[in-house]
Amino acid sequence: MIKEFEGKTEKDAISKAVSELGLQQDEFDVEVLETVSNGFFKRGSVKIRVHVEGNNVAPLQMSFDNDLEKETAEFVSNVIEKMGFPGKVSVNFRDDRKIGLDIKSDHSAILIGKKGKNMDAIQLLANVYLGKITKADEKPARVIIDSENYRRRREDNIIRMAQKTAEQVCRSKNSKLMEPMNPFERRLIHTALNEMTDVITKSEGDGLYKQVRIIYKGSRE
Repeated sequence: MIKEFEGKTEKDAISKAVSELGLQQDEFDVEVLETVSNGFFKRGSVKIRVHVEGNNVAPLQMSFDNDLEKETAEFVSNVIEKMGFPGKVSVNFRDDRKIGLDIKSDHSAILIGKKGKNMDAIQLLANVYLGKITKADEKPARVIIDSENYRRRREDNIIRMAQKTAEQVCRSKNSKLMEPMNPFERRLIHTALNEMTDVITKSEGDGLYKQVRIIYKGSRE
């Protein structure tokens, strides 16, 4: 089996591989594919390719901590089965008031959808369901749905794209709109560019999927 990982350093990328694959570092071979040095608007990054003998990779799975987690996972499992794309749903992380559910399916590409929109819809349904089964005097946790590590890969791509666009804006001394994104993805851009002194960002549009405009501070837009 071959998989690719990316991190700020080679050590960081390898740590991600160890965490996701459930293996020790000496149980797989590492090939460095790309190293990007720190630049004016870029963070350093390293992309590696991991080679694993056989297919005995244990995905990160956690036992259900309570009935709410179990019932929500079963709800998601029923939803994707009724969609015609069955798969296995398990807990892969807990963080404060967040629950991560991971979908393992032969139909992952369809369940993820273009730019993650199908997965976002499934995630919305899961959060509505969890809100309904949570006791009235308790604040419901937030469900994060993922499959094939799409969320992490998407986050890394968005940050790189934002930094590249910011460089273009500084060269042109103008502004540029990015593609429509959900609130979480837009926050990634605002945060990633917040400390850059030459640009500012703002969201434009209506509805859930808005666009982020990156603006050169000296422009009048």
